[in-house]
This record gives sequence, C-alpha cells and structure tokens, in this order.
Amino acid sequence: MDITLQDVCVYVKGKTSVKNLTNENYISTENMLPNKAGITSATTLPTISKTQIYQKNDVLISNIRPYFKKIWYANKDGGCSNDVLVLRAKDGINSKFLYYILSTEDFFEYAMATSKGTKMPRGDKTAIMSYIVPNYDIATQQRIASILSALDDKIELNNRMNKNLEEQAQAIFKSWFVDFEPFGGVMPNDWKKGILSDIADIISGKRPFIKQVERTEEFCIPLVGAASVIGYTNEFNHNEKILVTGRVGTHGVIQRFCSPCWTSDNTLVVKSNYYEYIYQILQCIDYKAINRGSTQPLITQGDLKKTVILIPDTKTLLAFEKIVGGLMNKTTFNKVENQRLSAVRDTLLPKLMNGKIDVSEVKI
Repeated sequence: MDITLQDVCVYVKGKTSVKNLTNENYISTENMLPNKAGITSATTLPTISKTQIYQKNDVLISNIRPYFKKIWYANKDGGCSNDVLVLRAKDGINSKFLYYILSTEDFFEYAMATSKGTKMPRGDKTAIMSYIVPNYDIATQQRIASILSALDDKIELNNRMNKNLEEQAQAIFKSWFVDFEPFGGVMPNDWKKGILSDIADIISGKRPFIKQVERTEEFCIPLVGAASVIGYTNEFNHNEKILVTGRVGTHGVIQRFCSPCWTSDNTLVVKSNYYEYIYQILQCIDYKAINRGSTQPLITQGDLKKTVILIPDTKTLLAFEKIVGGLMNKTTFNKVENQRLSAVRDTLLPKLMNGKIDVSEVKI
C-alpha cells in the first residue's frame, strides 16, 4: 500500500526566542549548503524576537529554489528562518530514514515540479506532504539508514579532520606572523608593510554564459558562487591554484580550488605564489571595513588589492608554504575522498529506497 510523506512526518510549527540562538544553531537558507552538503555557521541572527524552532533529529529543508538541494539532519537544538521547513518523524519512523527519503533526487525533482513562482520558486507545503514514500517496517528503515549513515559518518569524520588541520595551519600562521615566536618575539628587520597586490593578483569572476548542468561523469566542473559551489558546468575559466572570495553578498568565506572551475561574477579570484600565506591573510581581513554596499554588502577589486598586509622575506614565506602546504594537502585528499563517498551514497540511495538492494541480512 502506498503511503505519503504526511503518513511518516509532520511539519514543526513551534517558536523559540532569538535570545537562545547563536551563529552555530541558527539556520537560514543562506547558511544551508547546496547539494546536500549540510550547513555552515550563520553570519547574522534575525532581528525579530522569535523564530521557527527545531530540535535534534529533525530534518531541515530550504523551501526556496528546491533545485539547490539544501537539506540538513539536525544534530542539535536551535532555530531557523521561515523559509526553512522543519520535518519531524512520527512514532515508528526512523528519523534518519526520513532524512534519506528527503535526500533523494526524486524528492527534489518533485518539490521543484510542484513549486510556485518562477524567479524564486518555493516548495508547495501541501504538495510536499503528498509525496509518495517507501512503506518499510522499522527494522528495514534502520538497516537502510545504517548503510547510508556509515558513509555519511566517514564524510563527517573527514570534515572534522580537515577542521583540525586548518586550525593547526592557523596556529602556525599566528605563531610566525603575529607573535613572531620563531624570531624571538620580534618582527625581523627585513620584513615590511605592503598591500595585497604586491604579492597576489586579484581579478573578478565572470558571469556564466553556459547553462548549469547536473553533476555527471561528463559535466563535473564546479560553478563557484560567493560562498559555495552553486552548480556544475561543462566549461571553466580557471585551471590553476586559486582562492575565491565573495564580491557581492557574502564576504570572508574563502574557497580553495586546485582544479578546473568556473568562478561567477559574484566572486573575486586571488592568485599568488604564496598560496597558503595569502589564504591565511584573506581569512584575517575585516571585510566590514572595506564594504561599499548599503543594502547589499559589496567589496571592490581595487579595495581588496589595497588591503595593507605584512610581507615577510621570501625564504620565510617559502618555508611557511612547505610546512602548511603539507597540512592542507591532507585536507584536499580528504575532500576528494568525500566526493567519492558522496557519489557512492547517492548511487546506493535510490536502489535502497526502491528495494533493488536486499537489506534483510544487514546487521545494525
């Protein structure tokens, strides 16, 4: 017998005080990452007194532009904007299984097909609840969730390892170029003040002239926006080691790319022989101080170029590149592995949901 989403979950409608929220537990469509990549820290909190509540094990979905596939399985309590749907599993339904139901390509395609609006389509909440879902007993739900969770857990472990490696890199940067610990606590005489463009080239991204495509073996070049990868293309405008920061809307999110990508016109692209040093510098800049926007944040290519920085001697810079580059190479390896694991998960997901893979012998 067919069942629908309303048979397995409910919309959460409660409110929470914004006073209880932080940048870590407030979720909006802005800090939900596309392509089922989870969340990042919020940059601002709402100005209203109360907002939508969620709790651990709820499933959060961005209801704006469903094709971005923004979804998150909550691992803590918090609050979210009204443009985020909060779904909670009913009794007898495994909450992680619910998350994987809502992570399928079929669901996102259905949400888009039944959405309202053209420029900024929004999911139809009533139609979403009519989505047909697999009718499995709780034991089968748990087996399916355990298989897919094993892959997601490894992805999360790699992400935690990368966070630790980046913290190590930041600590070395502070030790060398803020506290001058290897140099007796004093800045060497041959170091000088300069501007970012003295040791880095800064250019603007370009508006994509190609149509976005689904990620496949043939089309897998990232289309890079101000804060994240926003899609995939079959063309690229960069094929070297670059750093990308937002020009319009989002600042301070620095993205690293070592392979072909297309950077949009909402970005500024930074290239340098001192890649790791510039990466750390970009994370330290006070972007609010160079913001020229009134209603929407804006930084210019010229202002970023003129940012005052410390320029150490070449020998020290190269030594820093070697040490920190080794740490960051490990993060690149983990990211590549995560892409492979994500591909395996996304291949298994529909087969598990439609019963093409027998899970009856899986031990949880």
